[in-house]
Amino acid sequence: MRLINYSSRSAPAALAKFCEGSAVPAEISAGVAAILQDVREQGDAAVIKYARQFDGVTLRPRDFRVRPSLLTAAAKRLPAAEMRAMKAALKNIQAFNQQGLPENWTGRNAQGGEVGERHHPIRRVGLYVPGGEVPLVSTVLMTATLAKIAGCPEIAVFTPSDATGKIADGLLAALQLIGVTEVYRIGGVHAVGAMAYGTKTIRAVDKVYGPGNAYTCEAKRQVFGTVGVDSLPGPSEVMVIADESARVDYAAADLLAQAEHGSGREKIYLVGTSRAVIEAIQAEVVRQLPTLGRNEKAERVLADGFLAVQVASTEQAAEVANYVSPEHLELLVKPVVARKLERTITTAGAIMIGNDTPTALGDFTAGPSHVLPTGRAGRFFSGLRVADFMRRTSIIRYDATSVKAGERVVRAFARMERLDAHGHSAAIRVKK
Repeated sequence: MRLINYSSRSAPAALAKFCEGSAVPAEISAGVAAILQDVREQGDAAVIKYARQFDGVTLRPRDFRVRPSLLTAAAKRLPAAEMRAMKAALKNIQAFNQQGLPENWTGRNAQGGEVGERHHPIRRVGLYVPGGEVPLVSTVLMTATLAKIAGCPEIAVFTPSDATGKIADGLLAALQLIGVTEVYRIGGVHAVGAMAYGTKTIRAVDKVYGPGNAYTCEAKRQVFGTVGVDSLPGPSEVMVIADESARVDYAAADLLAQAEHGSGREKIYLVGTSRAVIEAIQAEVVRQLPTLGRNEKAERVLADGFLAVQVASTEQAAEVANYVSPEHLELLVKPVVARKLERTITTAGAIMIGNDTPTALGDFTAGPSHVLPTGRAGRFFSGLRVADFMRRTSIIRYDATSVKAGERVVRAFARMERLDAHGHSAAIRVKK
């Protein structure tokens, strides 16, 4: 674990240097670009090649799409307890995200013109769901549910299979529960390429959503402009701000929960109000680590991506958090301090408040989507919401009376910007 005392003069530079590790290395960027170009030029053939190379599976174009009957069969095989948990999570996710459904509106501006907004679902969306050794069943609920609420007519889901072409039952059952039937057993950069450019077998989408590793996140960045993307949710991050009121065992468990994703590029931050708090939590991390099933992967993350920051005040804690812009932020501090931090920290993806609110609740069941910005992208991106599955159109309607008031303003701007035709287009309606 690296330790920074934020009261030292060198602390901001040291924090910035650690955060630079979230930047995508040039070799990843170049590798992603090569795969995307191959998919754009070779289509299905490239998808087949990379599915074999990265997932060890041999696919034909007719194998890309998962038969709907397999979703039904998976739902029937799923243990009843797991299906109940899925339905409980879905209920919270639906209730929370219904609140974010934007509404159309109209009104009159100061010139008497009618103005307003109309919202329309994006026609065809592509959802990326990480699979492989860690099939993120919850990501299905956290993305497809929002697309359904928005009313997207076409929802295509992409997730990698194992070497036999199989996808985890839980993941397929979640798709069946939500009612998504267009599912492809394709993952990785080549899946993002297929979504963006389309192939003979796969129709391109309008916007790509979902979390992924550093490679798929970089792929989304590179295809932006050809298609839309939701944000840049890459390898997981958590920041725990802890004072003497924090439960040491809870804090350690939450740090390890994010470290176990295990790609090696996760970021784990512990912000403590004293050296004693930091050392106690660190010792508990060491004690709990051997009990985890994925302890080797978590240990690698802790070795390379674990930073502790000792702060002297609530203001310093907020400054650190606002700079890092963590995906998940836990406030394991006294209630009065938590209220202050909740107001002053403005860049976190999601904030979990109090000793009884682990990040895992947000990951699986609380309601807000767990698709959140990482790598300091929280400075300009927010977590996924229903509005991200919709686009907005502005509506403007003037009549013969209101255009007279508006024409005077148009005339002035046309003169300032030396755009005579703009001015004439309004004036001609008044002169008539």
